[in-house]
Amino acid sequence: MPPYRLHVFICTNRRPDGDPKGSCGEKGSEAVLSRFKELVAKLGLKGEVRANAAGCMDACAFGITVVVYPEGVWYGRVKLEDVEEIVQSHLIEGRPVERLRLKGHFESPKIKRAATGKG
Repeated sequence: MPPYRLHVFICTNRRPDGDPKGSCGEKGSEAVLSRFKELVAKLGLKGEVRANAAGCMDACAFGITVVVYPEGVWYGRVKLEDVEEIVQSHLIEGRPVERLRLKGHFESPKIKRAATGKG
């Protein structure tokens, strides 16, 4: 089987209730994961795009966290209602959803080099 064109990781980590860091799991990431999987199947992207659960990505303050590889695009504070836009805009049309992107140290060095023309 050939590798996937895109691999979408959705953090489903759950910390104990009351943990000061919080967690994506307590913010509803299981439903976000289910919606990604549902849309990937419904839109005929299976085999080309893989959406799956991930453990902690060390971005608890920005959860629900979603990362799309190989591009290394990180999304934060993703809500259930954002999933369809990410699928349509990013996974199908190739345009990341800028309003949800996490910038700075979350960006892939490969993406930074392409954006600046350096490297």
